[in-house]
Amino acid sequence: MYKSSLKPVLACLLLALCVGNNCQAQEIFDADAATNTYLASVPAEDRAKSDAYFEGGYWLLLWGTLYSIFAAWILLHFGISSKMRTWAESVGRFRFLHNYIYAVQYLVASFVLAFPWTVYAAYFREHQYGLANQTFGPWFTEQLISLGVSIVLFGLAIALLYKLIQKVTATWWLWGAAMAGLFVTFVLVISPVYIDPLFNEYTPMEAGKVRDEILSMARANGVPADEIYVADESEQSTRISANVSGAFGTTRIALNDNLLEGATLPEIKAVMGHEIAHFVTNLILVLVLPFVIVIMSGFAFVNGLFTKVQATYGKNWGVRDITDPAGWPLFVALFSLLLLLLTPVTNSIIRENERMADAYGLNAAREPDGFATIALKLGSYRKLDPTPLEEIIFFDHPSGRSRIQMAMDWKAENIGRQYGN
Repeated sequence: MYKSSLKPVLACLLLALCVGNNCQAQEIFDADAATNTYLASVPAEDRAKSDAYFEGGYWLLLWGTLYSIFAAWILLHFGISSKMRTWAESVGRFRFLHNYIYAVQYLVASFVLAFPWTVYAAYFREHQYGLANQTFGPWFTEQLISLGVSIVLFGLAIALLYKLIQKVTATWWLWGAAMAGLFVTFVLVISPVYIDPLFNEYTPMEAGKVRDEILSMARANGVPADEIYVADESEQSTRISANVSGAFGTTRIALNDNLLEGATLPEIKAVMGHEIAHFVTNLILVLVLPFVIVIMSGFAFVNGLFTKVQATYGKNWGVRDITDPAGWPLFVALFSLLLLLLTPVTNSIIRENERMADAYGLNAAREPDGFATIALKLGSYRKLDPTPLEEIIFFDHPSGRSRIQMAMDWKAENIGRQYGN
């Protein structure tokens, strides 16, 4: 009788001790084991397919660069580039106009020369792996729209760059990098709001729990938006995407229909937490500075080699010097070659930026398991478990393993607290 009366008291004492110590005895969570369990849930056949797709991209980097160099050689060796420059100079009196007319011709010519490669890499290969939905006609129409956007934006950028080279020849690479940084920032800000709608229809999301949860998370993190838009990207591909972007009153939260219809609420919140992080912490703008340094390095590389390469191989190219727009194909070839060599550097810069957005997004969404399962879904076109060296060289986002490990580490640290689910 005495022992029986002690049981409720002992139970209360144990409960008090458990609460006081965060239930450590009962809440043991192995983050490493949980990560491996998630990765093991992907069927071997699916893993092999996504690995093959992603690893094939390693070779695309090399062959794509070589193809662009070959296209540059055609434009230079057969005098096409110098003829385009000569025709541009016959129109009007202003040098900037000459630069722009040449740039437009170059963009059209490079589009035509690159088209066979583009068809293979961006159309046939995407369909081969089940990542694209468009037939050739609509896909080609979008390629033409992209060309039009390039003529407007990149045509002006090329013209401005040559105007700068012609004005400050000795230090153009320094000032050119600063100009490129401003241009990249401008494009990043306007692209989601003004360019993306050229390719997709954006419609307001219907009222409901998903909309309410995203807007609540946005308000909690200082995003000045009261509407969410859904893009019809399922017409083009099976990929999931989202963004929070804009400036000066144009801020917009958007996600594509693949994410909305193919993901759970915790997964959607995990993705939107990541995108909110990019916006509120200005991670996109933070990304610009290191890339300005990369661009400066590339411009300096071009500046150092342009004259030597031209003197050795380009006696019949009709290119006067580095201030001549007719030398732009050589400029592009040299810059592309350096970018290929700097792939581990540029990928690491972007990957670290994305890792910071992941960390912020986990705290914003508080959905570690949703974060893990959406990482698995992204694994349909990203290798889930690469070697450390592969991830350093070829990954511009954290791998699936890295992202799931981060989510499970976060979950382990927050056991006993209410984090969702």
